[in-house]
Amino acid sequence: MFLINMVDKNIFLVAFSFLSLQIQILNCFMETKELKEAILKLKKEKNAVILGHYYQRDEIQELSDFVGDSLALAQEAQRTECDIIVFCGVHFMAETAKVLNPQRKVLLPDMEANCSLARCCPADAFAEFKAQYPDHMVISYVNCSAEIKALSDLICTSGNAEKLVNSLPKDQKIIFAPDKNLGGYINRQTGRNMVLWNGTCTVHDALTAEGILKLKLANPDAPVIAHPECNAAVLQVSEFIGSTKAMLNYIKKSDSKRFIVATESGILYEMRQANPDKEFLAVSAQEGCSCLECADMKMNTLEKLYNCLLNENPEIILSDDLIEKAKQPIIRMLDMSKQLGIIK
Repeated sequence: MFLINMVDKNIFLVAFSFLSLQIQILNCFMETKELKEAILKLKKEKNAVILGHYYQRDEIQELSDFVGDSLALAQEAQRTECDIIVFCGVHFMAETAKVLNPQRKVLLPDMEANCSLARCCPADAFAEFKAQYPDHMVISYVNCSAEIKALSDLICTSGNAEKLVNSLPKDQKIIFAPDKNLGGYINRQTGRNMVLWNGTCTVHDALTAEGILKLKLANPDAPVIAHPECNAAVLQVSEFIGSTKAMLNYIKKSDSKRFIVATESGILYEMRQANPDKEFLAVSAQEGCSCLECADMKMNTLEKLYNCLLNENPEIILSDDLIEKAKQPIIRMLDMSKQLGIIK
């Protein structure tokens, strides 16, 4: 009798624990649903627009008015007519939105959300580096601070860098900052010899060709698609190299049903949304992990987005002088991109 009671008690405890877990999941779902509704309500009341990068959390992308890569979001930031721009990305992206919209309030849900490329290129050190090459023009990848943009002649993204560089005279000497991996890729593609600042995206640079080849051996039918911020060894074993937007276009047009994806795993949300019939295998920098995440990109949460809209802070504040200097190379990029047919 005692044994039966003990068994009954254990069954009861397991059932109770399972029920408690189900209740917690349901409560969490209801809280998330209410939070999303509150964010949308605030957005409407404050005439705000939410811009979300492909590397943001799934739930952030779901609520964003526009989701895209750096170039697409730069365009949306330029033509928005809302009073408030909430940029769900990292600091340099929100700065870019402010530079293009100095009269509008630009908010970033978490001011600590930065970028390893922006961090690795401090303005004072880069100014000294630039002074060593007085006859060079400076092309800076958009993943840099407003101060670096102000020291540049032209801004580029991973999606337009190659075409912009190719459009310049062959004898034009160039400094490329801050990503040496993207710069090296552009050098190889264009035959240039740009001087490269020694910076990398720590997330993309952590990937290894060995790790990708191991995944490829297990999945020979899946083409490897990689972002040009990856190191040269990774790019060498990739079948397609391109920006996040270019990868999405490649997948859409490809007959393949499975893909090995060598970039930040946030892009998988959009890939799955646009291609529900296809499978995506995320490359990881660590054994046993099935994703590659940028900790900075994931700092923005629904709670922070709500508080950001409610209190209208943290706000991006830049001086008029910095805005004017940083704006010129960005506008030049947009103008050249239109002339080259990259954007409309």
